[in-house]
Amino acid sequence: MSYCVADYLLDRLTEAGIRHLFGVPGDYNLQFLDNVIENPTLAWVGCANELNAAYAADGYARCHGAAALLTTFGVGELSAINGIAGSFAEYVPVIHIVGAPCIGAQRRGELMHHTLGDGDFGHFARMAQEVTVVQASLTAENACYEIDRVLIQVLSQRLPGYLLLPSDVSQAPATRPTKSLLSPPVSTDPTLLTEFRACAQARLAESRSVALLADFLAMRFGQQKTLQQWMDDTPMPHATLLMGKGLFDEGQQGFVGTYSAAASDASVIQAIEKAELVICVGVKFTDTLTAGFTQHFSLQQTIDIQPNATRIGERWFSGIVMEEAVSVLHQLCKRQVSGWPVPKQKPPALPEATNGELDQHAFWQLMQKFLQAGDIILADQGTAAFGAATLTLPAGVTFITQPLWGSIGFTLPAAFGAQTACPNRRVVLLVGDGSAQLTIQEIGSMLRDEQRPIIFLLNNDGYTVERAIHGAEQRYNDIAPWNWTQIPKALNIHNQAQCWRVTEQVQLEEVMQKVAKAERLTLVEVVLPKQDIPELLQAVTASLAKRNAAKD
Repeated sequence: MSYCVADYLLDRLTEAGIRHLFGVPGDYNLQFLDNVIENPTLAWVGCANELNAAYAADGYARCHGAAALLTTFGVGELSAINGIAGSFAEYVPVIHIVGAPCIGAQRRGELMHHTLGDGDFGHFARMAQEVTVVQASLTAENACYEIDRVLIQVLSQRLPGYLLLPSDVSQAPATRPTKSLLSPPVSTDPTLLTEFRACAQARLAESRSVALLADFLAMRFGQQKTLQQWMDDTPMPHATLLMGKGLFDEGQQGFVGTYSAAASDASVIQAIEKAELVICVGVKFTDTLTAGFTQHFSLQQTIDIQPNATRIGERWFSGIVMEEAVSVLHQLCKRQVSGWPVPKQKPPALPEATNGELDQHAFWQLMQKFLQAGDIILADQGTAAFGAATLTLPAGVTFITQPLWGSIGFTLPAAFGAQTACPNRRVVLLVGDGSAQLTIQEIGSMLRDEQRPIIFLLNNDGYTVERAIHGAEQRYNDIAPWNWTQIPKALNIHNQAQCWRVTEQVQLEEVMQKVAKAERLTLVEVVLPKQDIPELLQAVTASLAKRNAAKD
């Protein structure tokens, strides 16, 4: 088989570090899939549907750096667009490849299947523009150039991109790449960096107490190891928001807990908000992360480091990349740290369980003991995410949640993607019953691929977050009762899971001991009280209910 555009695209994906392609086959992408199957370094990973495939690619990218997704034109790509929008909102680099009708059919405006029947083949590409940073419609003439352009933007900006690949273009002849896809980073103007250093040094010198608040953009732009080294060198009070949880070793001196604005423990507020200077790295204050924007920081109190600009007080230094700003402040803090108080605070303790009952307090107490260093933990939006926010994570844990986009059901297929990326790490999935009903099919893919995640399915009989916001007893917050422990058996006839249903605290303790080193996929249905929610979620839902009812 001669070298073609499909091979060129696969070679470039491989160069970007991508080793798996998630998706669903469709007649417009089948020829391209033949090249995928023949490729020696990139494996095909079929999913139950395109939405799940998009979620799986997102989970893979969060653990592996970038991901690729393949769907068919129209029906497939629109099914996936919700997942791509979540990746866009939360800065996850996913390349979405769409197999399309051949160039001739498009030019003639033929009434093809999977179209709107009006001869316009651009509808869906225009939709994709809203949730991708870069797009390209490939032809035989532009394919290699456009593939490189899209991948470079996706990798540098940490956002999704869109490639429309007509079936005949995928097989068009191409030349193997001769230049590297990844160019060296561009350095900041030395004069600008000198001005920034002088301004930062002056601000640090006048501060008697300094705290650091970091979040998810620091992860996305590769600053996790650097920030950890910074905290090792210069112990100071530091925290993350929920979306950045796992950024630090949470057992380290100076880590004070998860910052949730007014919903935070009083000790966390004191350590972070009351510092004379707060260095924010990769932070975005969103409603669910801040209990309705209840954070209290002044411009003069903060240094705000974003991916391509940094603010000191009211002055922005545009064009300084995050890596350089972090490096400058790290070195400056090492000189000043002797004059700052030594942090002694530890993260707040979890609420105590009472009476031996299996409720939210008991579950999170036991989960804290269950966690291991190096785990990948996924917590779906709802009681799972907000309960997990109070955990103190062991070293090396990757924590995945989606509090900004907040699409329930995300984490189950994302766990499939994460385990595909990291087959030798333990994956622990925390998902509610309402969330799981949206994407449960991907357990079949997990079993097919002999994965061994540990799934704690929190059964509190319906949409508990919505009950807490509005309509606690309304039937629109009810869901159909499922026989959860029988579902894995129905989803794969060859590789069977081990399943338990627990209703008492002692039962959950016994099961956790048995499954700590799971040899096969494990599903534990944890039956919890219907209206029982974590304290942090109570604060967040109260703020959401108030804002939803506001008249302006």
